[in-house]
Amino acid sequence: MSSAPTAYERYRPWRHWAEAGFVGALLLSNVVGNSLTTWIELNRGGPTAVAPWEPAVWETSSALVWAVLIPAIAWLTRRWPTHWDNWRRRLPLHLAASAAVCIVHVAGMIGLRVLAYRWQGMDYGFGPWPRELLYEYLKDVRSYASIVVIVEVYRLLLRRLQGEASFLATPDDAPPADAAERPDRFLVRKLGREFLVAANDIEWLQAAGNYVNLRVRGHDYPLRSTISGIETRLDPGRFLRIHRSYIVNLDRLASIEPLDTGDARVHLHDGTVLPASRRYRGDLRERLGDA
Repeated sequence: MSSAPTAYERYRPWRHWAEAGFVGALLLSNVVGNSLTTWIELNRGGPTAVAPWEPAVWETSSALVWAVLIPAIAWLTRRWPTHWDNWRRRLPLHLAASAAVCIVHVAGMIGLRVLAYRWQGMDYGFGPWPRELLYEYLKDVRSYASIVVIVEVYRLLLRRLQGEASFLATPDDAPPADAAERPDRFLVRKLGREFLVAANDIEWLQAAGNYVNLRVRGHDYPLRSTISGIETRLDPGRFLRIHRSYIVNLDRLASIEPLDTGDARVHLHDGTVLPASRRYRGDLRERLGDA
């Protein structure tokens, strides 16, 4: 629970560069490798009418379209994450998405190939559409599945590196339901270790897709929940919703800065500034007035 930067926090400023570099290196290696193996395969029986630049155009056009599609697939998995316990429910979504990805991929790479061939004074022929589209889909659905698996495993590793929070299991001798549903501690798993975080130590919470980040002593721990779901389980005497994406611990609040728009900024004792929307500003004033 040290305030020193963790490995995840040191990696975070470089995260987008590392991800883009990985995708770029992967696509480039596929272009080079597939272009060479295709050219070798076409010339096994002797010289062919295929020019050396053609396999490179085929692979490069495909890679350029994938460079656009991969961020879209990553967004899809962030919006509708797939886990071991929900993959069956997500399967129809991914089958439909893989078909859409294939159509975009094929249309995009054919367009690029047509332009490249025209630049060389030649015509590009894709072949019979039904057969070739089925052939491309059988390849693309495997690529799509691989991308989804890689993205989800990568995010799982990041959560393990960052430290993922969860609710403690309810013991057999738990108090009545209302009290048991309001946790006073959360379990955090981080790199094979487990430790407890007191609910009162949470400084603020922020919605992040299908997770809520718990801010504790300068570190964020994602909890798989919605912001509304966790709001109902926190002590209303200590925590208050101030924005559709934020809940704050009132003990950490230093001041409120009203804005001309009717919204406000909430300043915490550690210098953190959080947004407070006009929808929740009245509740914030009332609670502070009662304090």
